[in-house]
Amino acid sequence: MDINNLQSLALPEEKKAWFVHDRFGMFVHWGLYALPARHEWVKSREELNDADYQKYFDHFDPDLYDPREWARRAKAAGMKYVVLTTKHHEGFCLWDTKATDFKVTNTPYGRDLVGPFVDAFRAEGLRIGFYYSLIDWHHPDFTVDPRHPQRNHPDALKINEGRDVQRYAAFMREQVRELLTDFGQIDIMWFDFSYPQWKLGELVGKGHQDWESEKLVRLVRELAPDIIINNRLDLAGLQPDIVTPEQYMPRARPLRDGRRVVWEACHTLSGSWGYHRDEDTWKSTEQLVQMLVGTVAMGGNLLMNVGPTARGTLDHRAIAALAAYEEWMALHERSIVGCTQSDFTAPADCRLTQNGDRLYIHLFNWPYRHLHFDALAGKVEYAQFLHDGSEVTWLRPSANTLWANTQFPVGDDQMTFVLPVRRPQIVVPVIEVKLKAGSTSGIQD
Repeated sequence: MDINNLQSLALPEEKKAWFVHDRFGMFVHWGLYALPARHEWVKSREELNDADYQKYFDHFDPDLYDPREWARRAKAAGMKYVVLTTKHHEGFCLWDTKATDFKVTNTPYGRDLVGPFVDAFRAEGLRIGFYYSLIDWHHPDFTVDPRHPQRNHPDALKINEGRDVQRYAAFMREQVRELLTDFGQIDIMWFDFSYPQWKLGELVGKGHQDWESEKLVRLVRELAPDIIINNRLDLAGLQPDIVTPEQYMPRARPLRDGRRVVWEACHTLSGSWGYHRDEDTWKSTEQLVQMLVGTVAMGGNLLMNVGPTARGTLDHRAIAALAAYEEWMALHERSIVGCTQSDFTAPADCRLTQNGDRLYIHLFNWPYRHLHFDALAGKVEYAQFLHDGSEVTWLRPSANTLWANTQFPVGDDQMTFVLPVRRPQIVVPVIEVKLKAGSTSGIQD
């Protein structure tokens, strides 16, 4: 493989500026697995064959599907883009593809889901991304491997004798061509995923050779030159447009070869991507907001997932989580959108984001009366709480009698913000600091 030639397929940094600016997106995992409602990997976890799984296809009828409501809730939550699972690992397609009969238009619902989805989210001003699974447990040429539902079948190797992964790779390209030509401009192509290191007896996982990943990327670039492609195609020679840690909060900004990368953490509101009726590890409001803040404070994006029900609704827990984002982002969006990592070191229990001469201090824990931030000494023009615009003062080196009584006077190189004793009724309060001219060099794009 010609690595230099392959690298020419990487998207120039300036083409990703909108993504870096927008910071917050919605992931939507939806498919037949919404009917069993016990995890999107249910077919693999329970080792179901196609006949076992057919009942979900035969009864798929999301009669309450209203993508306009989803889009309105996403916009209200402060989300700027959306990524929809057009096909997940089960192989079921949400659009009227010509490449397979295993599609929504052959279910009782009988209509395309993707077109109305795209129209609804575009109408609310969100950019559109398509998730497309490289895995397909339904396709007749997809070989049994260590994660396949039939991995423990006594005739697994014999089943594979009649299968041709090259034909499957061609099938994928046909479907990707449809997705990138039938729905207007698509901004993100989110492939999932490669696993060549996985082994089970004589069965091995799949990577770029199976997917014919280079051909796939070249096709995507031909059809959509400015689209963002993620990093899950197992192409070591290609610098990915974005890096996508999953269900993981990095301890620091991800690097590749010592250089900062554009990255996006993807997370679930609970412990499952697809709708899971009985799953009960839903994140608290505080966790949800802190995850968004913490990601942007490390120069990353957050892609937060919802899993619609089999009737096409967002269940009450998902609606409550989106409402939590809506309430906080209504007052604090400018500490997230357009912001990035700051070069200033945050005080204890705080996270920083920055946009030019505006530094945002997010207080994860509420201190008693004083927040010490000496790195800002002499650099602050004005400070206020972002939720209500009320002034936040700081101790001056000269005339604070009460402070002098402590026998610890404030020095010229010290900075101490004065806070109310009681925390504001905000899940994560934010101090917006207007920096003096010449004090804004602490931004890390």
